[in-house]
Amino acid sequence: MAYWLFKSEPGAWSWDDQVKAGTAEWDGVRNYQADNNMKAMKTGDRGFFYHSVDAREIVGVVEIVREHYPDPSDPKGRFGMVDVKALMPVASPVTLADIKAEPALSGMALVRQSRLSVSPVADEEWAMICKMAGIEA
Repeated sequence: MAYWLFKSEPGAWSWDDQVKAGTAEWDGVRNYQADNNMKAMKTGDRGFFYHSVDAREIVGVVEIVREHYPDPSDPKGRFGMVDVKALMPVASPVTLADIKAEPALSGMALVRQSRLSVSPVADEEWAMICKMAGIEA
């Protein structure tokens, strides 16, 4: 299983929206590196749901339930999307400040490539953040 981080502006699509939908398309990605990350996703992989902009915190966990397929909102047909299902909220949100304060997470894509909307999370990073969030890894 691989792990990922999905960033969303809460005003556009929040954790509450994801929970209400249950399963939803992760569409609208227009960055080649983020799209390549989604192409690498497999059914059953898990991801952190991260509120960007003002909140800047991990608030939930999602699971990939449909692998990469064309995004119909892309008129040029270059980018795709995946479907994700809300699994659980975190017991304690993990802020970007919390992540940056942990030396073992300094290499995390979220820290190194802060503008990337979909990024990989290493196994060790996943385990550490789950512990910080008060959830089972």
